[in-house]
Amino acid sequence: MKLCFSLSAALVIVSIVLMLIHGGPRLSIDFTGGSVVQVKFATTPGISQVRSGLETRGYPGAQVTEFGAADEFLITVPATKGASGVEAADTAQKLLGDLRSAFPSAGVELRRVESVGPKIGSELRTAAVNSIIAGLFGIIIYVWFRFVLRYGFAAILALVHDVTLTLGVFSLLNLEISLQIVAALLTIVGYSINDTIVVFDRIRENMKLRRRESYRDVINRSINETLSRTILTSATTMTVAVVLWAMGGPVIRDFAFALSFGVFVGTYSSIFIASPVLVWWYERQASDAKRAAPEM
Repeated sequence: MKLCFSLSAALVIVSIVLMLIHGGPRLSIDFTGGSVVQVKFATTPGISQVRSGLETRGYPGAQVTEFGAADEFLITVPATKGASGVEAADTAQKLLGDLRSAFPSAGVELRRVESVGPKIGSELRTAAVNSIIAGLFGIIIYVWFRFVLRYGFAAILALVHDVTLTLGVFSLLNLEISLQIVAALLTIVGYSINDTIVVFDRIRENMKLRRRESYRDVINRSINETLSRTILTSATTMTVAVVLWAMGGPVIRDFAFALSFGVFVGTYSSIFIASPVLVWWYERQASDAKRAAPEM
C-alpha cells in the first residue's frame, strides 16, 4: 500500500510540475479562440516553407503541423484580443487566400475550417471546468448516500488522481486539451467510478458476511474476488480504445489516447488507491479512542 501511495504521489507531483512548466494544460482554440484550417497540397512544400510563407504574410503566431499525411497540414492561428466569432472566421478565410497566393502552383485544397471567438472560448472553458467540478461533487454525494462518507472521499481521491495523471501525460507530450478531451476526461471519470463502485459493493457485502475478519483482510479479499472482472473489463475496453488510437485517424487520435491511458490509470486507482484509502482511514479512526467503533 505504501509503495503504491508513494508511486502515485510521485506521479501526481510530476504531472503538476509538468503542467506548471508548460504554463498549464495546452488549451485548443475551443477554449482560447482562434481558427484552425486543414489544407491539402497537390504539390507538397516542406513544413518549414509553409511556416515561413505564412510568417511573411503576417501570421507570426501560426502553428503548422502535419495532419495524417505528408501533404496535409493543420494550421492554427490564435484569435486577436476582443475579436468576434465572425472576425475569427474572416481570419480563416483570409489565411486560406494568403496561403494560395504564397503557393500558387501547389494546388491548395481546403479540407476543414473551424473558428471560435475569444468570448465563446472563454465561456466554453468555464463550462468545461464547471462540468467537471459538478460531476465530481455529484459523485461524492451519490457514494456518500450509497455507502458512507469516507467511501466518497476515497473515490474522489482516485478520480482526481486519474484526471491529474492524464493531464500530466498530455502536458508531457504537448497535446492540446480540446472539447473532445474534456469529453474523454468525463468518460474516464465515469469508467473509473464504475469500477470503484463494484469493488466497494463487494467490500460492503463481505463486511456483513465476514465479521470476524479484520477490515484490512476483508478489503484485500474483496479486491481479489473482483480482480478477474476488473481486468477482463478493462482489457476489452482498452483493446477498443487502442485500436481507435492506432487506426481511427488523426481526428480522434488524441481522444482515443486519452481514453486508453485513462482506462489504465482508472483500473489501477480502483485497486491501489481507492480501497487502500479506506483501510488507512478506518485504521486511523479505529486507533482514536473517541472513534473506537467506526461504521463499516
